[in-house]
Amino acid sequence: MRDVAIVGGGPGGLHAATLLARRGFDVAVFEEHASSGNPVHCTGVLAADAFAEFDLPRTVILNSLRTARFHAPSGVSISYTTDRIEAVAIDRLQLDLRLHERARTAGATLVHNRRVEEVDVEPDAVSIRLKDGERIRARTCVLACGANYAIQRRLGLGLPSIYLQSAQLEVPAGRTGDVEMYFGRDVAPNGFAWVVPVQRPDGEYVRVGLMCEEESGSHFRRFLGRIAASWGIHADRDIVPRQKLLPLSPLPRTYGDRLLAVGDAGGIVKATTGGGIYYSLLSASLGVAALEHAFRQGLFDAATFDEETVTLHPGDWLIVFSDGVSEAMSASADEYGENRIVSVVERNKELEPRQLLEALFADVREFTRGAPQSDDITAMVLRYGL
Repeated sequence: MRDVAIVGGGPGGLHAATLLARRGFDVAVFEEHASSGNPVHCTGVLAADAFAEFDLPRTVILNSLRTARFHAPSGVSISYTTDRIEAVAIDRLQLDLRLHERARTAGATLVHNRRVEEVDVEPDAVSIRLKDGERIRARTCVLACGANYAIQRRLGLGLPSIYLQSAQLEVPAGRTGDVEMYFGRDVAPNGFAWVVPVQRPDGEYVRVGLMCEEESGSHFRRFLGRIAASWGIHADRDIVPRQKLLPLSPLPRTYGDRLLAVGDAGGIVKATTGGGIYYSLLSASLGVAALEHAFRQGLFDAATFDEETVTLHPGDWLIVFSDGVSEAMSASADEYGENRIVSVVERNKELEPRQLLEALFADVREFTRGAPQSDDITAMVLRYGL
């Protein structure tokens, strides 16, 4: 019997597999497609800070993104340029392949072309039925299968309460430029459309897409025709975008007895855009910490992963971190510890959230100087009401 079975070989599933395998767990990933990263259902925009936070390979970066132009329904447009590089366009296929190799090197078993049809929670295990009828048993299960909620619904986790349809495609372009975003019901009802420039070794491309409440394919084709001339795109009538459901809210429950859902599979995305890469990695890191605690306690019921309600007041800080922060080791084998995290927050509580996060990471790096990094350094900082 495996320790952990992971359903889905995208960024969240592969990152969870790497962290679990590095901790010595027997973990297997089941991916329905022939390889990780195919087909690509992603705009491929990622926060620049994520590379240090999750130790991602920078070789997957295609170009930086600093300026965005916003187009209102009235025809008025404004542009905004960040002071520093906050986002980059990545090669999503290469990212998945690199994460796949990292998980394999860590010791995870990676199984492709094996679609998981059913997940049953038993008293002492989770039973996974593959499409060919074979059953795999594991002590726990991580759902990282993207925005496909058949399994979650059967397990009683529910469905996202808010979701839209999306359609997007990468096409060759005649020029480069800045990110463009278009709003209005005639473009994308209850959503928006985007154009993201991509620079590949063989030339210029753009990722064109939109999210809307219905008929995303029809809206995509009209939008592509609208922007084709300005970007030098040959808008062939036979162009077919990739379409998918886009969750904008989490499932009613993202955990149950012996199982957790991460990333899109749990509806854990950026609520304003549906962006999923960062939150799949973050939720995978936090999920692994919860699983490690469960294995340590020998308890795998839902109560082990249960929620706690805390009332925040204006000015309060919320710091969420993986055990890679609190258990980071110095060269002399001392543990960083939660008290040091509190101390950093106290010293820097007048800063902006991003600055406080940077101060925390800087303190961890200083504490661990000269020692090898043995785990991911993941944290999220929020300040309420200001």
